Amino acid sequence: MRSSSRIAGVMALALCLSVAALPSSSLAGNIAAGVTAPGFQLQSMNGKPLALSDLKGQVVLINFWASWCGPCRQEMPILEQLYHSYQAAGFTLVGVNVEPSLGDARKFLKDTPVSFPILFDPESKVSKLYEVSGMPSTVIVDRNGVVRYVHHGYQPGDESAYLDQIRALTAE
Repeated sequence: MRSSSRIAGVMALALCLSVAALPSSSLAGNIAAGVTAPGFQLQSMNGKPLALSDLKGQVVLINFWASWCGPCRQEMPILEQLYHSYQAAGFTLVGVNVEPSLGDARKFLKDTPVSFPILFDPESKVSKLYEVSGMPSTVIVDRNGVVRYVHHGYQPGDESAYLDQIRALTAE
């Protein structure tokens, strides 16, 4: 049992690292800057549904994540800081957990709480809609619902790009 958990962990880490190393163009598919962000509705952590259309008029950062993904875990507190810093400027952030079982995500969030909405995509419907092929994946949508930036993977320092992009979009 212990070795199967270790193997799963190594495989998850390999997936995260391989995605982080790939150029954005190799993963982008149809989700790219300039396209209208596909609409969706998912259950939130508090049990209520939240739709992308509910956030119309705001700059929205959609972050696809999983509790088993090391870079996702590293990025989560940074996303929380961005959310607090720019919420008053018309920015919001939505974390979309992609795990089939919600238990691990809830446990992680208990240890690393965030105040931005967390949505659950246990059947990967929205992840497929956004062509997510690795964790984490981040899509930044402007106030008009248009995808402006797509990021795949996370490495320390990537938050500088998020920050510049959020500032530019909230100023528009």
